[in-house]
Amino acid sequence: MENDAVIKKLLNKASALPFSPGVYIMQDRNGKVIYVGKSSKLKNRVSQYFQSSEKDTKTSKMVSHVYDFDYILCDTEIEALVLENSLIKKHTPRYNIRLKDAKSYPYIKITDEAYPKIMFTRKRLNDRAKYFGPYSGVSTVYSILNILQRTLGLPSCKRKFPADIGKERSCIYYQMKQCCGVCTGNINESEYNSLVSCAIDILRGNTASALRELRNQMQKYSEEQRYEAAARARDTISALEKIGEKQHIVANPEEEEDIIALYVDEFCSSITIFYVREGALSDKQEYVFGAEQIIDDENLVSFLSEHYSHREYIPQKIYYSFDLNEESIELLYNYISTLSPHKVTIKKPQKGDIYKLANLAYTNAMQKAKAYKFDSMKDDKRLIKLAEMLSLEVVPERIEAYDISNLGEEHKTAGMIVCEKGKLKPSEYRSFNIKTVEGTDDYACMYEAISRRIEHLNDSLGSFSKYPDLILLDGGMGHVNVIKKLFKEKDIDIPVFGMVKDDYHKTRQLCSDNGEIDIAKEQSVFSLIYQIQEEVHRYSINKMTNAKRNTIRHSTLERVKGIGAVKAKNLLSTFGGLSEIKKANIDDIASVKGITSVDAINIYKFFNKNN
Repeated sequence: MENDAVIKKLLNKASALPFSPGVYIMQDRNGKVIYVGKSSKLKNRVSQYFQSSEKDTKTSKMVSHVYDFDYILCDTEIEALVLENSLIKKHTPRYNIRLKDAKSYPYIKITDEAYPKIMFTRKRLNDRAKYFGPYSGVSTVYSILNILQRTLGLPSCKRKFPADIGKERSCIYYQMKQCCGVCTGNINESEYNSLVSCAIDILRGNTASALRELRNQMQKYSEEQRYEAAARARDTISALEKIGEKQHIVANPEEEEDIIALYVDEFCSSITIFYVREGALSDKQEYVFGAEQIIDDENLVSFLSEHYSHREYIPQKIYYSFDLNEESIELLYNYISTLSPHKVTIKKPQKGDIYKLANLAYTNAMQKAKAYKFDSMKDDKRLIKLAEMLSLEVVPERIEAYDISNLGEEHKTAGMIVCEKGKLKPSEYRSFNIKTVEGTDDYACMYEAISRRIEHLNDSLGSFSKYPDLILLDGGMGHVNVIKKLFKEKDIDIPVFGMVKDDYHKTRQLCSDNGEIDIAKEQSVFSLIYQIQEEVHRYSINKMTNAKRNTIRHSTLERVKGIGAVKAKNLLSTFGGLSEIKKANIDDIASVKGITSVDAINIYKFFNKNN
């Protein structure tokens, strides 16, 4: 009944919207953004969600969680599309399909300098350099770099030209004829930059243009009697022709296009994109989305527009193998036209080689989805088994694990890792520098860390707003009792178990109020818990070590008024460590070389605030 009242309220609100382009932002009961969409007519689109007309399962599920919505009016539909993508990146709504974080995209970069360098990067800066990609993976980038460096002889060293020309002996790559040897001075700036131009043509999928340029250069060098340069051009031509012979030819040599395929079933969906350059399949990218994420025309246009906004080069033809309504095709075309200097055709192939290639892309997307389902079912089975073994009320889709690491009294760190749907999720790992605990009390450190974590459970945004289905502590019943007491005080109901290790410091069992639970007999569960325990230990040790390094570079003593690096070093050297300084009286501290009586008083007060 309550849900009916909410739907009625939302429908009334939607009915008051204007017939204007804009973005709508669906929110749940806690104000968390769960879906972002756009429309050329906000009133019509948003009202459809709350009307009794039949909707697909995913959309119905999303609507059942909507408690309110917000909206932003835009002047044009393209403006709405850009804003929608921006909001999706900001809020990462659970029901939208989206690209991974752009920070992780692999690119090839050609620097803007007299002798440009070609290199791998994940950062696309506004530095006048040329960027190519993004590519499907790091291995693809390094494979392309290796081919370019081997065939064109572009240097891979860290020398800076022209400053380093003639300063050092040439390297082994020059001796192996895999580098043109800029460092030797045998190749001038003009010749080197012609090789870079060939690399740019190749990266844009235009090997034929690179070959034409090289043949022209070879002829020119021969006429000028620069026979070594002509020989280098000849060898480069030969190497590029051999690469062309090995490429997987899928279309006419003149063809360059992107082919996009979509596979959808009730469990997941998958998108595969083939990149065809000069008739050869040069690369592909694959994306998989879970069962909750909505796949419709609106979402697909948003996803593809975001995808192409990160592409350095957009071909003249883009083919898609699925159904898109005319309005969506027009919006996608208009948006991509703003990104590309040439006209782009977007259409669905009906026959011929491209149609066959689109079917192949669809087969790839289907296989990717099958692999995802197989892995997910395997993870689901062991999570279900874990839930049975621990007598949990729900299958633990989100597991958080904690470990305390310390080195003396000054370096105390709690590490938190997240395992979501059976897979580690490093983007949501967190660490806590323990602030209030005196000494090395592990229980108190764990209490502080988890107290600080649960303060954010009711946040509307961020990973800390997610309720864990299960919390695992690297420790025994002492740790479990401390955190259960905390949860009782805060009226929080989250299952807590300790991960107990054997005499060889290896995972043995889990423990709770009901005693110890042997997990070794169930291999799939044991391997999951072992992985979690090893990872949280590694992560917390790493964070503690980093904290120690920072302290070594900047001692805690330097936070005391009047104490700099030199005085801190003298104090630590004299007393042998921070713990002894904390115990010292004012006279002992003042006896250290370079420490004044005022310094000594300030230091004593800093470490004895409670006295």
